Amino acid sequence: MYNLKDLANTVLSSAEIREQFPVLGISVNGRPLVYLDNGATSQKPKCVIDSLAKYYNEQNANIHRGVHTLSQEATSLFESTRSSLKRFLNAEHEHEIIFTSGTTQGINLVAHSFGKAFINKGDEVIISALEHHSNIVPWQMMCEDKGAVLRVIPMNNAGELDLSVLASMLSNKTKIIAITHVSNALGTINPVEEIIALAKQYKIPVLIDGAQAVQHQQVDVRKLDCDFYVFSAHKMFGPTGVGVLYGKEKWLNAMPPYMGGGDMIKTVTFEKTEYNELPHKFEAGTPNIADVIAFGESIRFMEEIGFDTIRIREEELLQYATQKLSEIDGLRIFGTAAKKTGVISFNIEGLHPYDVGTILDQLGIAVRTGHHCTQPIMDYYRIPGTVRASFAFYNTMEEVDVLSAGIKKAIKMLKR
Repeated sequence: MYNLKDLANTVLSSAEIREQFPVLGISVNGRPLVYLDNGATSQKPKCVIDSLAKYYNEQNANIHRGVHTLSQEATSLFESTRSSLKRFLNAEHEHEIIFTSGTTQGINLVAHSFGKAFINKGDEVIISALEHHSNIVPWQMMCEDKGAVLRVIPMNNAGELDLSVLASMLSNKTKIIAITHVSNALGTINPVEEIIALAKQYKIPVLIDGAQAVQHQQVDVRKLDCDFYVFSAHKMFGPTGVGVLYGKEKWLNAMPPYMGGGDMIKTVTFEKTEYNELPHKFEAGTPNIADVIAFGESIRFMEEIGFDTIRIREEELLQYATQKLSEIDGLRIFGTAAKKTGVISFNIEGLHPYDVGTILDQLGIAVRTGHHCTQPIMDYYRIPGTVRASFAFYNTMEEVDVLSAGIKKAIKMLKR
């Protein structure tokens, strides 16, 4: 276990970090907020909030088209976020960074455009049993449209994938593998490096859903050698409505546009349209300018905190919370993979997760209840859903204690 005290002289304290997040100081139902729903969305630091206000107060203009000063300044700020993301992901080219509305749109873009160009009747697409609905439904829709087959890598009771089965699934019919980096429901960290290496033996491209990974660990897309990597800003302390699709240049050039409109064209006549170069080919219309610019601030904020600090804090939180919750009679944790991030999904014997979550909310504790957009996982465990506590580096051990006490109070109230 890491000792945070050893790092006290080199990193910000928990209090100093928490001061950067205004919402962490509010009260809910008369209690100090304990925010443990980071898997759904993270809170935003002052620098991100201030960036949004500054754009609308001082910098508001459309981008890429204007010769006037405000337009050029806004364009520069917008594209600087693309530059930051190239560095953040260690991508080879800036034009491999495509802005989307979020992870969901990024996956839909690839499923539609890659599917249109490369998938035919009888071909196969592989996903896993751990996927969010956003990495299931788009592939189902594409397979139904193309007459292709969707295949699923199974999971075990710990919430880990069986890679021996994956090896037997691969063939010349397999056209793409789309898999989550980290399970949003269970916290499992999938062995994506092994999956990609296995896929490369068959020259199969791989898409990684990184929505639950990029806020917890440094991602190097060239080291991974993945073909596509998608994620959302709002889960990494940035604004909502912004996402990123990283794609290798060769694939993005070979894929047709996902949407038509302004900025994705070179020339337009009533007879034919010539499409723009990357990245604009996949960025039709006026983008979410303010939020992309603010996203750049969240990236800088994370880099200043440092991924070593983030990892250490979150690992200690997960270890401590797992120990505390495991001591509660009747509590079962779902997802016990050897490698996982700061997510604990649990149920209390005899209690519905919604009822537990409602009591916790009355105590000022924000958790997520339900199937977490992963109904196949819930079906595997034969449960309606779970209570999910998901941690970020701004959470504290004291908040874990409040959660533990809150669960015990919920049990006492609901089982009286």
